[in-house]
Amino acid sequence: MARRSLASRYLVDTYMNDDDDIDEEYEESLLVQIEEERLAKKSSKRGRRGSIMGHNIVERDPIEGHERLYRDYFANPPKYGARLFRRRFRMKQALFLRIHDAVVAHDNYFVQRRNAAGRLGLSSLQKIGESTAIESLKRFVVAVVEVFGDEYLRSPNSDDLTRLLAKGEERGFPGMLGSIDCMHWTWKNCPTAWHGMFIGHIHEPTIILEAVASYDLWIWHAFFGLPGSLNDINVLDRSFVFSELAEGRAPPISYEVNGRSYDMGYYLADGIYPSWATLVKTIPAPQGRNCCITYTI
Repeated sequence: MARRSLASRYLVDTYMNDDDDIDEEYEESLLVQIEEERLAKKSSKRGRRGSIMGHNIVERDPIEGHERLYRDYFANPPKYGARLFRRRFRMKQALFLRIHDAVVAHDNYFVQRRNAAGRLGLSSLQKIGESTAIESLKRFVVAVVEVFGDEYLRSPNSDDLTRLLAKGEERGFPGMLGSIDCMHWTWKNCPTAWHGMFIGHIHEPTIILEAVASYDLWIWHAFFGLPGSLNDINVLDRSFVFSELAEGRAPPISYEVNGRSYDMGYYLADGIYPSWATLVKTIPAPQGRNCCITYTI
């Protein structure tokens, strides 16, 4: 028998008996098959590259998901009422729909579209309500800042201060700019190694939010992210709520109480806050004439 090439000997050893004959055409076809198998194995090791043989496809049916979400919370009447809506979305339905409509009008990413196969994708309610992906969440946050930043995420200007002072005086608090307080937000997925830093009197990991709100719940100051082991005083020491006042850049304020003029507003606070001129605390146990004073908040 003539001396075989290296490829022929490999084919004989792998696919045939040593006594079988092999012609050049068959040898070439086997080599092509071997090369295709090699490339397929190499491609599968790189991760997903388009359709892969044996890959399981999950039919998620976004249309059915949208219809179920709409029936449960947004139909008239919905399957689950206002209390359960607030429990799931952490806000009233009217506020949710206001944010939803503004975000959809601002960024067409949240508009329901068809994919390359012509199938409808996720609806705007699913993208906003379900937080389906990191990309959706990032774009939602950017849209909220761009849409509502000029109204909410800023310090009050002169017109705002005039309105706040007028409303505070009408309610029995001349010179009041708002109420300041801290709240703890539970951090369910806090890393175990960080528990000691983020656990305080709540006895579970929390993140602190310091906020200043006006009578109509206009939150114009928010300081978020400090660990739950701190208290209101520690947070105030790190906060920038009084930065403009300390640097002399705060808008001018003028009001009178009992015939005396003042040029610095104040915030209502609870008992843990320090005794500063800009903080007015409640009276925990009013005596005498103080017990008869009634304020309208």
